[in-house]
Amino acid sequence: MKRFTILAGVILVVMFFGTMAFGAGKAGQGKINVNTATLEELQLLPGIGEATAKNIIAYRKANGVFKSLSEIPNVKGIGEKKFKSLQGYVKLEGKSDFVPATPKAEKEKPVS
Repeated sequence: MKRFTILAGVILVVMFFGTMAFGAGKAGQGKINVNTATLEELQLLPGIGEATAKNIIAYRKANGVFKSLSEIPNVKGIGEKKFKSLQGYVKLEGKSDFVPATPKAEKEKPVS
């Protein structure tokens, strides 16, 4: 029983530190207001490049502000799968407070 407890503890520690090392939370923290975000802010969202960011802005111009998050998959380039990955990072009201994660390699770049 003691071996099992130790093994379970080791597995939990490895799983915890393994997810930290391999990018758990890699997308960042906070949320972006899709009704007010600029092109640059929208591109901070995981999986959103320039073309999709432009599509979000075009959708807003054509349809007005998003009234519900469920409208977001109507934007060209955002299907249900991408929408599910974005849900935790977007909002409709308030100030954007999204802070993207900085990859470890960028944090450790030497200053020249």
